[in-house]
Amino acid sequence: MSIVTVQLGQCGNQVGHEVFSCLCRDLHGPHGLSSSRDSQSYQDACRERFFWEQQSGGLVARAVLVDMEPKVISQTLSMAARAGSWRYSHHSHFCQKQGSGNNWANGYSVHGPRHKEAIMDLVQREAERCDRLGGFLTLMSMAGGTGSGLGAFVTQCLRDAFPSSFILNHVIWPYGTGEVIVQNYNSVLTLSHLYKSSDALLVHENDVIHKICAQLLNIKQISFRDVNQVIAHQLGSVFQPTHPAEGGSDYSRNPLGDLVEGLVPHPEFKVLALRNIPQMPENCLAFSTFSWPGLLKHLRQMLIASAHMEEGIDWQVRAPPPGPSSCSHSSNKPFNTSIANLLILRGKDVHSVALGSFQDPSLYTSWLSPQDAFHAWKTPRAFNKYEKSAALVSNSQFLLKPLDSIVGKAWNMFASKAYIHQYTKFGIEEEDFLDSFTTLEQVISSYTTL
Repeated sequence: MSIVTVQLGQCGNQVGHEVFSCLCRDLHGPHGLSSSRDSQSYQDACRERFFWEQQSGGLVARAVLVDMEPKVISQTLSMAARAGSWRYSHHSHFCQKQGSGNNWANGYSVHGPRHKEAIMDLVQREAERCDRLGGFLTLMSMAGGTGSGLGAFVTQCLRDAFPSSFILNHVIWPYGTGEVIVQNYNSVLTLSHLYKSSDALLVHENDVIHKICAQLLNIKQISFRDVNQVIAHQLGSVFQPTHPAEGGSDYSRNPLGDLVEGLVPHPEFKVLALRNIPQMPENCLAFSTFSWPGLLKHLRQMLIASAHMEEGIDWQVRAPPPGPSSCSHSSNKPFNTSIANLLILRGKDVHSVALGSFQDPSLYTSWLSPQDAFHAWKTPRAFNKYEKSAALVSNSQFLLKPLDSIVGKAWNMFASKAYIHQYTKFGIEEEDFLDSFTTLEQVISSYTTL
Protein backbone atom coordinates (compact mmCIF):
# COMPACT_ATOMS: atom_id res chain seq x y z
CA MET A 1 0.00 0.00 0.00
CA SER A 2 1.28 3.46 -0.89
CA ILE A 3 1.15 6.67 1.16
CA VAL A 4 1.05 10.08 -0.50
CA THR A 5 2.76 12.67 1.70
CA VAL A 6 1.61 16.29 1.47
CA GLN A 7 4.24 18.74 2.77
CA LEU A 8 2.69 22.07 3.76
CA GLY A 9 4.51 25.30 4.58
CA GLN A 10 8.10 25.83 5.64
CA CYS A 11 8.01 23.40 8.55
CA GLY A 12 6.17 20.66 6.66
CA ASN A 13 8.60 20.78 3.75
CA GLN A 14 11.70 20.75 5.95
CA VAL A 15 10.38 17.87 8.04
CA GLY A 16 9.32 16.00 4.90
CA HIS A 17 12.81 16.16 3.42
CA GLU A 18 14.29 14.67 6.60
CA VAL A 19 11.62 11.95 6.68
CA PHE A 20 12.35 10.75 3.14
CA SER A 21 16.11 10.93 3.77
CA CYS A 22 15.68 8.81 6.88
CA LEU A 23 13.51 6.27 5.04
CA CYS A 24 16.04 6.02 2.22
CA ARG A 25 18.96 5.48 4.63
CA ASP A 26 17.03 2.69 6.28
CA LEU A 27 16.12 1.17 2.92
CA HIS A 28 19.79 0.83 2.00
CA GLY A 29 21.13 0.23 5.51
CA PRO A 30 22.17 -3.00 7.29
CA HIS A 31 19.10 -5.16 7.70
CA GLY A 32 19.92 -7.51 10.59
CA LEU A 33 17.44 -10.07 9.30
CA SER A 34 18.01 -13.79 9.28
CA SER A 35 16.81 -14.20 5.72
CA SER A 36 17.63 -12.27 2.56
CA ARG A 37 14.13 -13.06 1.30
CA ASP A 38 12.58 -11.22 4.27
CA SER A 39 14.95 -8.31 3.72
CA GLN A 40 13.94 -8.08 0.06
CA SER A 41 10.26 -8.15 1.04
CA TYR A 42 10.85 -5.29 3.51
CA GLN A 43 12.70 -3.19 0.92
CA ASP A 44 10.04 -3.78 -1.74
CA ALA A 45 7.31 -2.72 0.70
CA CYS A 46 9.23 0.42 1.66
CA ARG A 47 9.68 1.41 -1.97
CA GLU A 48 6.02 0.85 -2.79
CA ARG A 49 4.91 2.73 0.32
CA PHE A 50 6.96 5.92 -0.01
CA PHE A 51 8.62 6.05 -3.46
CA TRP A 52 8.03 5.37 -7.11
CA GLU A 53 10.78 4.44 -9.55
CA GLN A 54 11.78 6.21 -12.72
CA GLN A 55 12.56 4.18 -15.80
CA SER A 56 16.21 5.04 -15.18
CA GLY A 57 15.95 3.38 -11.78
CA GLY A 58 16.04 6.38 -9.44
CA LEU A 59 13.67 6.67 -6.46
CA VAL A 60 11.16 9.53 -6.43
CA ALA A 61 9.25 10.46 -3.28
CA ARG A 62 5.47 10.05 -3.32
CA ALA A 63 5.03 13.62 -2.17
CA VAL A 64 3.39 16.93 -3.01
CA LEU A 65 5.20 20.06 -1.78
CA VAL A 66 3.15 23.19 -1.10
CA ASP A 67 4.25 26.59 0.18
CA MET A 68 3.26 30.15 -0.60
CA GLU A 69 6.90 31.25 -0.85
CA PRO A 70 9.43 29.61 -3.22
CA LYS A 71 12.58 29.67 -1.06
CA VAL A 72 12.05 26.59 1.12
CA ILE A 73 10.68 24.44 -1.69
CA SER A 74 13.63 25.36 -3.89
CA GLN A 75 16.06 24.45 -1.10
CA THR A 76 14.21 21.20 -0.39
CA LEU A 77 14.22 20.09 -4.03
CA SER A 78 17.93 20.84 -4.46
CA MET A 79 18.95 19.13 -1.18
CA ALA A 80 17.15 15.96 -2.20
CA ALA A 81 18.70 16.04 -5.69
CA ARG A 82 22.21 16.55 -4.27
CA ALA A 83 21.85 13.58 -1.93
CA GLY A 84 21.61 11.31 -4.99
CA SER A 85 19.78 8.37 -3.40
CA TRP A 86 16.29 9.80 -4.03
CA ARG A 87 14.63 12.98 -5.25
CA TYR A 88 11.31 14.79 -5.54
CA SER A 89 9.44 14.90 -8.82
CA HIS A 90 9.96 18.09 -10.83
CA HIS A 91 6.18 18.27 -11.27
CA SER A 92 4.89 17.78 -7.74
CA HIS A 93 5.38 21.15 -6.06
CA PHE A 94 3.36 24.34 -5.85
CA CYS A 95 4.52 27.74 -4.62
CA GLN A 96 3.74 31.42 -5.02
CA LYS A 97 5.70 34.57 -4.32
CA GLN A 98 3.76 35.81 -1.30
CA GLY A 99 3.37 33.99 2.03
CA SER A 100 0.54 33.97 4.55
CA GLY A 101 2.19 36.35 7.01
CA ASN A 102 1.69 33.95 9.96
CA ASN A 103 -2.05 34.53 9.57
CA TRP A 104 -4.21 31.40 9.61
CA ALA A 105 -7.11 33.19 7.95
CA ASN A 106 -4.91 34.25 5.02
CA GLY A 107 -3.83 30.66 4.39
CA TYR A 108 -7.30 29.17 4.92
CA SER A 109 -9.60 31.76 3.34
CA VAL A 110 -7.41 33.33 0.64
CA HIS A 111 -4.60 31.06 -0.56
CA GLY A 112 -6.61 27.85 -0.11
CA PRO A 113 -9.62 28.68 -2.31
CA ARG A 114 -7.48 30.61 -4.80
CA HIS A 115 -5.08 27.73 -5.45
CA LYS A 116 -7.29 24.74 -4.65
CA GLU A 117 -7.50 23.44 -8.22
CA ALA A 118 -3.73 23.56 -8.85
CA ILE A 119 -2.85 21.90 -5.54
CA MET A 120 -5.47 19.16 -5.81
CA ASP A 121 -4.41 18.42 -9.40
CA LEU A 122 -0.91 17.64 -8.07
CA VAL A 123 -2.37 15.45 -5.33
CA GLN A 124 -4.61 13.63 -7.81
CA ARG A 125 -1.67 12.98 -10.12
CA GLU A 126 0.40 11.56 -7.26
CA ALA A 127 -2.51 9.40 -6.08
CA GLU A 128 -2.97 7.98 -9.57
CA ARG A 129 0.66 6.82 -9.57
CA CYS A 130 -0.20 4.43 -6.73
CA ASP A 131 -1.29 0.91 -7.63
CA ARG A 132 -2.86 0.72 -4.17
CA LEU A 133 -3.49 4.01 -2.36
CA GLY A 134 -3.37 3.61 1.41
CA GLY A 135 -4.09 7.23 2.24
CA PHE A 136 -2.49 10.59 2.91
CA LEU A 137 0.05 11.79 5.45
CA THR A 138 0.16 15.58 5.77
CA LEU A 139 3.11 17.31 7.44
CA MET A 140 2.40 20.78 8.85
CA SER A 141 2.90 23.15 11.76
CA MET A 142 0.25 24.89 13.84
CA ALA A 143 1.93 28.21 14.60
CA GLY A 144 2.25 29.97 11.23
CA GLY A 145 -0.12 30.78 8.40
CA THR A 146 0.54 28.52 5.41
CA GLY A 147 1.16 25.19 7.13
CA SER A 148 -1.72 25.71 9.54
CA GLY A 149 -4.33 27.65 7.56
CA LEU A 150 -3.66 26.23 4.09
CA GLY A 151 -3.01 22.85 5.72
CA ALA A 152 -6.47 22.82 7.31
CA PHE A 153 -8.03 23.83 3.97
CA VAL A 154 -6.14 21.17 2.00
CA THR A 155 -7.12 18.51 4.54
CA GLN A 156 -10.79 19.36 3.98
CA CYS A 157 -10.23 19.12 0.22
CA LEU A 158 -8.58 15.71 0.65
CA ARG A 159 -11.57 14.50 2.65
CA ASP A 160 -13.97 15.72 -0.05
CA ALA A 161 -11.94 14.31 -2.96
CA PHE A 162 -10.97 11.00 -1.32
CA PRO A 163 -13.82 10.24 1.12
CA SER A 164 -12.82 6.61 1.67
CA SER A 165 -9.05 7.19 2.07
CA PHE A 166 -7.31 7.50 5.42
CA ILE A 167 -5.95 10.94 6.31
CA LEU A 168 -3.38 11.31 9.09
CA ASN A 169 -2.24 14.84 9.92
CA HIS A 170 1.21 15.09 11.45
CA VAL A 171 1.21 18.35 13.40
CA ILE A 172 4.14 20.24 14.93
CA TRP A 173 3.14 21.85 18.23
CA PRO A 174 4.73 25.31 18.71
CA TYR A 175 7.28 26.22 21.37
CA GLY A 176 5.58 27.30 24.57
CA THR A 177 7.75 30.41 24.80
CA GLY A 178 6.27 31.60 21.53
CA GLU A 179 7.39 31.70 17.91
CA VAL A 180 4.60 33.93 16.61
CA ILE A 181 2.48 36.39 18.61
CA VAL A 182 -0.77 34.85 17.30
CA GLN A 183 0.38 31.22 17.41
CA ASN A 184 -2.29 30.26 19.94
CA TYR A 185 -5.04 31.57 17.66
CA ASN A 186 -3.52 29.73 14.72
CA SER A 187 -3.21 26.54 16.76
CA VAL A 188 -6.80 26.60 18.02
CA LEU A 189 -8.18 27.22 14.53
CA THR A 190 -5.96 24.50 13.03
CA LEU A 191 -6.80 21.80 15.57
CA SER A 192 -10.53 22.45 15.55
CA HIS A 193 -10.74 22.30 11.76
CA LEU A 194 -8.54 19.21 11.47
CA TYR A 195 -10.69 17.46 14.05
CA LYS A 196 -13.60 17.64 11.63
CA SER A 197 -11.85 16.29 8.53
CA SER A 198 -8.89 14.16 9.65
CA ASP A 199 -8.91 10.55 10.83
CA ALA A 200 -6.17 11.19 13.38
CA LEU A 201 -3.72 13.88 14.48
CA LEU A 202 -0.21 12.72 15.34
CA VAL A 203 1.48 15.47 17.37
CA HIS A 204 5.13 16.35 17.99
CA GLU A 205 5.87 19.11 20.50
CA ASN A 206 8.80 21.37 19.61
CA ASP A 207 9.74 21.82 23.28
CA VAL A 208 9.95 18.05 23.79
CA ILE A 209 12.07 17.40 20.69
CA HIS A 210 14.36 20.29 21.65
CA LYS A 211 14.86 18.68 25.06
CA ILE A 212 15.67 15.32 23.43
CA CYS A 213 18.31 17.02 21.27
CA ALA A 214 19.88 18.69 24.32
CA GLN A 215 19.65 15.98 26.98
CA LEU A 216 19.74 12.69 25.07
CA LEU A 217 21.71 13.56 21.93
CA ASN A 218 24.03 16.09 23.62
CA ILE A 219 23.71 18.64 20.81
CA LYS A 220 25.10 21.98 21.98
CA GLN A 221 23.85 24.36 19.28
CA ILE A 222 20.45 22.95 18.33
CA SER A 223 19.22 23.82 14.83
CA PHE A 224 15.83 23.28 13.24
CA ARG A 225 17.44 20.52 11.19
CA ASP A 226 18.48 18.71 14.38
CA VAL A 227 14.90 18.90 15.61
CA ASN A 228 13.53 17.73 12.26
CA GLN A 229 15.90 14.76 12.14
CA VAL A 230 14.63 13.53 15.51
CA ILE A 231 11.05 13.87 14.28
CA ALA A 232 11.95 12.03 11.06
CA HIS A 233 13.55 9.18 13.00
CA GLN A 234 10.46 8.80 15.16
CA LEU A 235 8.09 8.88 12.18
CA GLY A 236 10.23 6.38 10.31
CA SER A 237 10.18 4.05 13.30
CA VAL A 238 6.39 3.95 12.98
CA PHE A 239 5.79 3.95 9.24
CA GLN A 240 8.53 1.71 7.91
CA PRO A 241 7.18 -1.76 7.11
CA THR A 242 6.27 -4.23 9.86
CA HIS A 243 3.95 -7.19 10.08
CA PRO A 244 1.20 -7.10 12.71
CA ALA A 245 0.69 -10.87 12.68
CA GLU A 246 2.87 -12.81 15.12
CA GLY A 247 5.70 -14.36 13.16
CA GLY A 248 4.20 -13.25 9.85
CA SER A 249 6.07 -11.90 6.87
CA ASP A 250 3.43 -9.77 5.14
CA TYR A 251 4.90 -6.27 4.93
CA SER A 252 2.30 -5.01 2.47
CA ARG A 253 -0.43 -3.93 4.89
CA ASN A 254 -1.69 -0.34 5.05
CA PRO A 255 -0.03 1.32 8.07
CA LEU A 256 -2.42 4.29 8.04
CA GLY A 257 -5.46 2.04 8.08
CA ASP A 258 -4.05 -0.25 10.75
CA LEU A 259 -3.00 2.71 12.89
CA VAL A 260 -6.33 4.55 12.67
CA GLU A 261 -8.44 1.43 13.15
CA GLY A 262 -6.39 0.35 16.15
CA LEU A 263 -5.97 3.69 17.90
CA VAL A 264 -9.06 5.79 17.06
CA PRO A 265 -12.11 3.77 18.12
CA HIS A 266 -14.27 6.89 18.54
CA PRO A 267 -14.27 10.19 16.56
CA GLU A 268 -14.18 12.19 19.80
CA PHE A 269 -10.64 10.95 20.45
CA LYS A 270 -8.22 11.59 17.58
CA VAL A 271 -5.04 12.99 19.18
CA LEU A 272 -2.01 10.67 19.12
CA ALA A 273 1.38 11.05 20.79
CA LEU A 274 4.61 9.24 19.87
CA ARG A 275 7.45 8.10 22.10
CA ASN A 276 10.60 6.35 20.91
CA ILE A 277 13.32 4.48 22.78
CA PRO A 278 16.33 4.39 22.80
CA GLN A 279 17.66 7.73 21.53
CA MET A 280 21.35 8.52 21.88
CA PRO A 281 24.33 9.95 19.97
CA GLU A 282 25.68 7.65 17.28
CA ASN A 283 29.14 7.56 18.89
CA CYS A 284 27.62 6.03 22.04
CA LEU A 285 25.90 3.11 20.31
CA ALA A 286 28.99 0.90 20.21
CA PHE A 287 29.24 1.09 24.02
CA SER A 288 25.56 0.45 24.72
CA THR A 289 23.54 -2.73 25.07
CA PHE A 290 19.78 -2.97 25.26
CA SER A 291 17.43 -5.67 26.47
CA TRP A 292 13.77 -5.89 25.52
CA PRO A 293 12.57 -6.10 29.15
CA GLY A 294 14.57 -2.97 30.02
CA LEU A 295 13.36 -1.00 27.01
CA LEU A 296 9.72 -1.92 27.57
CA LYS A 297 9.88 -1.22 31.30
CA HIS A 298 11.07 2.33 30.57
CA LEU A 299 8.58 2.82 27.74
CA ARG A 300 5.66 1.67 29.89
CA GLN A 301 6.63 4.05 32.67
CA MET A 302 7.00 6.88 30.15
CA LEU A 303 3.42 6.12 29.11
CA ILE A 304 1.78 6.06 32.53
CA ALA A 305 3.80 9.01 33.91
CA SER A 306 3.39 11.17 30.77
CA ALA A 307 7.18 11.34 30.44
CA HIS A 308 8.57 12.57 27.13
CA MET A 309 11.85 10.65 27.17
CA GLU A 310 13.69 7.93 29.07
CA GLU A 311 15.58 10.35 31.29
CA GLY A 312 13.86 11.95 34.27
CA ILE A 313 10.92 9.54 34.41
CA ASP A 314 8.82 9.77 37.57
CA TRP A 315 8.90 6.18 38.80
CA GLN A 316 6.52 7.00 41.67
CA VAL A 317 3.51 7.03 39.34
CA ARG A 318 1.80 3.65 39.41
CA ALA A 319 -1.08 2.15 37.51
CA PRO A 320 -4.22 2.10 39.68
CA PRO A 321 -5.28 -1.26 41.11
CA PRO A 322 -8.33 -2.90 39.53
CA GLY A 323 -11.72 -2.34 41.08
CA PRO A 324 -13.90 0.58 42.19
CA SER A 325 -11.05 2.31 44.05
CA SER A 326 -8.93 2.57 40.90
CA CYS A 327 -9.45 6.32 40.64
CA SER A 328 -7.39 6.93 43.77
CA HIS A 329 -4.05 5.17 43.92
CA SER A 330 -1.31 5.33 46.46
CA SER A 331 1.09 7.64 44.67
CA ASN A 332 -1.51 10.48 44.49
CA LYS A 333 0.23 11.50 41.25
CA PRO A 334 -1.51 12.01 37.90
CA PHE A 335 -1.82 8.78 35.96
CA ASN A 336 -2.05 8.92 32.18
CA THR A 337 -5.07 6.85 31.15
CA SER A 338 -4.98 5.40 27.64
CA ILE A 339 -7.74 4.66 25.17
CA ALA A 340 -5.45 2.59 22.94
CA ASN A 341 -1.76 1.94 22.38
CA LEU A 342 0.29 0.65 19.47
CA LEU A 343 3.74 -0.76 20.19
CA ILE A 344 6.22 -1.12 17.31
CA LEU A 345 9.28 -3.28 17.93
CA ARG A 346 12.25 -3.50 15.56
CA GLY A 347 15.38 -5.58 15.87
CA LYS A 348 16.98 -8.72 17.23
CA ASP A 349 14.89 -11.43 18.96
CA VAL A 350 11.76 -9.36 18.42
CA HIS A 351 9.35 -12.28 18.29
CA SER A 352 10.32 -13.54 21.75
CA VAL A 353 9.37 -10.29 23.54
CA ALA A 354 6.77 -10.54 26.32
CA LEU A 355 4.14 -7.79 25.97
CA GLY A 356 1.96 -8.51 28.99
CA SER A 357 2.85 -5.25 30.76
CA PHE A 358 1.11 -3.29 27.98
CA GLN A 359 -1.98 -5.50 28.13
CA ASP A 360 -2.68 -4.54 31.74
CA PRO A 361 -6.38 -3.46 31.94
CA SER A 362 -5.50 -0.77 34.50
CA LEU A 363 -3.72 1.22 31.74
CA TYR A 364 -6.90 1.67 29.74
CA THR A 365 -10.32 3.21 29.87
CA SER A 366 -13.04 0.76 30.90
CA TRP A 367 -15.03 0.89 27.66
CA LEU A 368 -12.45 -1.02 25.58
CA SER A 369 -11.04 -4.43 26.40
CA PRO A 370 -7.22 -4.69 26.47
CA GLN A 371 -7.45 -7.03 23.46
CA ASP A 372 -9.05 -4.21 21.45
CA ALA A 373 -7.03 -1.39 23.04
CA PHE A 374 -3.52 -2.77 22.54
CA HIS A 375 -1.79 -3.76 19.29
CA ALA A 376 1.80 -4.63 18.41
CA TRP A 377 3.74 -4.52 15.14
CA LYS A 378 7.11 -6.25 14.81
CA THR A 379 9.99 -6.82 12.46
CA PRO A 380 13.39 -8.44 13.10
CA ARG A 381 14.97 -5.79 10.90
CA ALA A 382 16.92 -3.21 12.90
CA PHE A 383 16.13 0.48 12.33
CA ASN A 384 18.48 3.45 12.01
CA LYS A 385 21.57 1.89 13.64
CA TYR A 386 19.76 0.63 16.75
CA GLU A 387 20.04 -3.14 17.28
CA LYS A 388 16.76 -3.00 19.23
CA SER A 389 14.27 -0.12 19.26
CA ALA A 390 10.69 0.45 20.29
CA ALA A 391 8.12 3.11 19.41
CA LEU A 392 4.80 3.69 21.14
CA VAL A 393 1.92 5.52 19.50
CA SER A 394 -0.63 6.36 22.16
CA ASN A 395 -4.16 7.73 22.22
CA SER A 396 -4.23 8.94 25.81
CA GLN A 397 -4.43 11.97 28.09
CA PHE A 398 -0.83 12.78 27.19
CA LEU A 399 -1.58 16.07 25.42
CA LEU A 400 -4.27 17.35 27.80
CA LYS A 401 -2.00 19.85 29.56
CA PRO A 402 -0.48 21.50 26.44
CA LEU A 403 -3.90 21.56 24.73
CA ASP A 404 -5.53 23.17 27.75
CA SER A 405 -2.69 25.72 27.89
CA ILE A 406 -3.02 26.74 24.24
CA VAL A 407 -6.81 27.07 24.45
CA GLY A 408 -6.50 29.12 27.64
CA LYS A 409 -3.93 31.52 26.18
CA ALA A 410 -5.95 31.95 22.99
CA TRP A 411 -9.13 32.58 24.97
CA ASN A 412 -7.43 35.26 27.08
CA MET A 413 -6.33 37.06 23.90
CA PHE A 414 -9.75 36.65 22.34
CA ALA A 415 -11.50 38.05 25.42
CA SER A 416 -9.57 41.30 24.98
CA LYS A 417 -10.14 41.27 21.18
CA ALA A 418 -6.39 41.23 20.58
CA TYR A 419 -5.45 40.90 16.88
CA ILE A 420 -8.97 39.77 15.92
CA HIS A 421 -9.05 42.37 13.13
CA GLN A 422 -6.14 40.56 11.44
CA TYR A 423 -8.46 37.57 10.94
CA THR A 424 -11.76 39.31 10.22
CA LYS A 425 -10.23 41.15 7.27
CA PHE A 426 -9.74 37.74 5.63
CA GLY A 427 -13.23 36.49 6.44
CA ILE A 428 -12.76 34.64 9.73
CA GLU A 429 -15.35 36.09 12.12
CA GLU A 430 -15.63 36.00 15.89
CA GLU A 431 -18.22 33.22 15.58
CA ASP A 432 -15.58 31.06 13.88
CA PHE A 433 -13.30 31.53 16.87
CA LEU A 434 -16.12 30.65 19.25
CA ASP A 435 -16.91 27.49 17.26
CA SER A 436 -13.25 26.48 17.45
CA PHE A 437 -13.10 27.08 21.20
CA THR A 438 -16.26 25.01 21.67
CA THR A 439 -14.84 22.12 19.62
CA LEU A 440 -11.58 21.98 21.56
CA GLU A 441 -13.18 22.46 24.97
CA GLN A 442 -15.31 19.41 24.18
CA VAL A 443 -12.14 17.48 23.25
CA ILE A 444 -10.51 18.52 26.53
CA SER A 445 -13.61 17.51 28.49
CA SER A 446 -13.77 14.11 26.77
CA TYR A 447 -10.11 13.28 27.46
CA THR A 448 -10.32 14.60 31.05
CA THR A 449 -13.18 12.24 31.92
CA LEU A 450 -11.47 9.06 30.69
